Amino acid sequence: MLRHVVMFRWRDDATDERIDAFLGGLRELLAADPYVRAHTFGVNSGKDPDNYDFALVADFDSYDDYLAYEATPAHDAFVARYASHVVGQRTAVQHPFREPT
Repeated sequence: MLRHVVMFRWRDDATDERIDAFLGGLRELLAADPYVRAHTFGVNSGKDPDNYDFALVADFDSYDDYLAYEATPAHDAFVARYASHVVGQRTAVQHPFREPT
């Protein structure tokens, strides 16, 4: 299995309305995507201003499934419609993992 961990910093001009739209759009994208096995995400609690503003963890059966997810028209539409309006910085890592037994 593969775990995808991505963190964002919001753009300086990101409004609360656009961030809320981003979060709603992400919920829809991840719930409908056949390649995403499990996921969790959330906005930083604000306790450390040096932290990123948002983090997503998504699990896939394989690296190929992760690549397929990123190449879906729904993912591209989400980025254009929501992410491009709020994301200022992005960092990510993908790593293999095993589910706990």
